[in-house]
Amino acid sequence: MTSLASPGQLRASIFRWALFTVPLVMLLGFLSGMLGGDPNSAWFQALTKPAIFPPPSAFGVVWPILYLLMGISLAMVCAAWGARGRVAALIVFAVQFLLNLAWSPMFFTAHEIKGALVLIGVLDVLVIVTIALFWRVRKLAAVLLLPYLAWILFATLLNWQFLQLNPEANYAEPAPENVQRIEL
Repeated sequence: MTSLASPGQLRASIFRWALFTVPLVMLLGFLSGMLGGDPNSAWFQALTKPAIFPPPSAFGVVWPILYLLMGISLAMVCAAWGARGRVAALIVFAVQFLLNLAWSPMFFTAHEIKGALVLIGVLDVLVIVTIALFWRVRKLAAVLLLPYLAWILFATLLNWQFLQLNPEANYAEPAPENVQRIEL
């Protein structure tokens, strides 16, 4: 016998890890979206939207799928006990995921369009590094992250276009939504 685990044992290990990683990634992603600001806020609604801005319902479909793929990918690497580079891959994944979770609060709550652009630029680089590190551990785990990379590259373009179209909205204080102004 030349392997440490049979294919069945490996699948069972990935499944067990996925029972933890998939709900964790999805829950944290959901919380970031819910607590990270309101895309229906007066501030965001007042922004000029780029021509390539997708319908808002697309985000509610795309992100759960991406978080599912990320959770499965993470489970595959977590289950690769003894693989060279596994720990580094997991650390870089965790850092890029924290940046992912920080983007919504920075953009929607803090209204820091420029800061969010810098953050997502760093995120782009870290996701590429994560994919390279995952590739060394489990090729399929890296492949599962490619749709995520494509989406955040698109999101980077959107963020840049929001900044170009709305330079005055960067760091703008939100208008109170429950105040009615009357001019005489």
